[in-house]
Amino acid sequence: MIIKNFINGQYVDPIGDEWIENYCPADGEIYGKIPDSTRDDVEVAYIAAKSAFPSWSATPVEERSRILLNIAETIENNLERLAEAESEDNGKPVKLAKRIDIPRASQNFRFFGHAITQFSSESHETVGKNAINYTLRQPLGVVGCISPWNLPLYLFTWKIAPALAAGNCVVAKPSEITPLTAFMLGEICNDAGLPKGVLNIVHGFGHKAGQAIVEHPDIKAISFTGGTQTGAKIAATAAPLFKKMSLELGGKNPNIIFADCDYEAMIDTTVQSSFSNQGQICLCGSRIFIERPIYDKFKSDFVARIEKLRVGHPNDDHVDIGALVSKDHLEKVLDYVDIAKNEGGKILCGGERFIVKGFDDGYYMNPTVIEVDSDDCRANREEIFGPVVTIMPFDTEEEVLEISNKVDYGLSATIWTNDLSRTMRMSHAIHSGIVWVNTWMLRDLRTPFGGVKNSGVGREGGFEVLRFFTEPKNVCIKY
Repeated sequence: MIIKNFINGQYVDPIGDEWIENYCPADGEIYGKIPDSTRDDVEVAYIAAKSAFPSWSATPVEERSRILLNIAETIENNLERLAEAESEDNGKPVKLAKRIDIPRASQNFRFFGHAITQFSSESHETVGKNAINYTLRQPLGVVGCISPWNLPLYLFTWKIAPALAAGNCVVAKPSEITPLTAFMLGEICNDAGLPKGVLNIVHGFGHKAGQAIVEHPDIKAISFTGGTQTGAKIAATAAPLFKKMSLELGGKNPNIIFADCDYEAMIDTTVQSSFSNQGQICLCGSRIFIERPIYDKFKSDFVARIEKLRVGHPNDDHVDIGALVSKDHLEKVLDYVDIAKNEGGKILCGGERFIVKGFDDGYYMNPTVIEVDSDDCRANREEIFGPVVTIMPFDTEEEVLEISNKVDYGLSATIWTNDLSRTMRMSHAIHSGIVWVNTWMLRDLRTPFGGVKNSGVGREGGFEVLRFFTEPKNVCIKY
């Protein structure tokens, strides 16, 4: 399959006619090529977006809302096709893409299509001064959206939908590893009636096409989700240009299990929070801390459940874990297993590559549980981003809070307890942008999403992201 850039409502070849090979994770075979776009392609996309901005920003909110809702419905109508494409490109099971990724992509457009109609300005009467102040919320202009490979259409639309709802035009770049559903989104937007130039999608490497978006002097804001090191480079480039930035970066999230928890609900959810999407979710609970009285029982029960998870081709509806996204990423995750062994970690299950019959070159790996006796090991401090978790006992609330907060990241945390006072204390003291208590990944799109420390800057979701994609202007009138 040949994927092309989507600029000014049309699919076009890269200006330099350079291409990147696209691999299928399930079998390791090349199944297409994508543009190796450069600064020239980004400039053409920017010009299209700039030309479309005056009309789009002046479009009534009700009309913008209608178009976003049309996009949501069109995604829903293409559920099967998009889910199969997402699976082929990313390696995740088709059933997962049908259940989570594509419905959430539709929901993103639907949510912000409605939210923009409720996004209001503020006014303040200055009593005694015969004056009134009101605050306008105006779109920024052309903005850049750069998304990762783990939840391709899900996170691509999470950025694009609020940017468009707020009246901006967009130059977007999906991951070069998973470009297919972003490519398909262009046709969907045309079918839904989005005006030409409002959304432009440029494919290619981050250090070329992505960097060109970040460096462009007239792209007003950058919304990026990806690795912390890349986020640091983006910040170093964008900050001196006084761009607005929203950086959603890495995570090394604690899953803290107290003895008084609802045990069956906890262990069912912990299997999911450890290995959903092959562990390739920034919100996965990759460090599991268990209160000592139930540690041995948890270890036995948890490993038994993980050993029953089925690894296989993403098209198999009976499979729980599909392929990792790329050969390089598989090798990186396997390297971390070796590092953990060398640091004294005990492999309780998994830890090796898995061969699917008939797809010997696919990027599969058995889900892996590693027992550690210290939180200072690299497996507990660095983001692995694969089907690997560590487990470790703790004795006191103070102890687990300290080790949970020691890492450089602070995206999310999960706490399992039926003690209300402990819930309040821990939720207040833990260093993370999101805390789930007795659940995981229960998302309400009205709430702010993001992390602290090396997990990022800014917040997405709800009115927070609509504020990010607009500029406040105060107007004072004396009467």
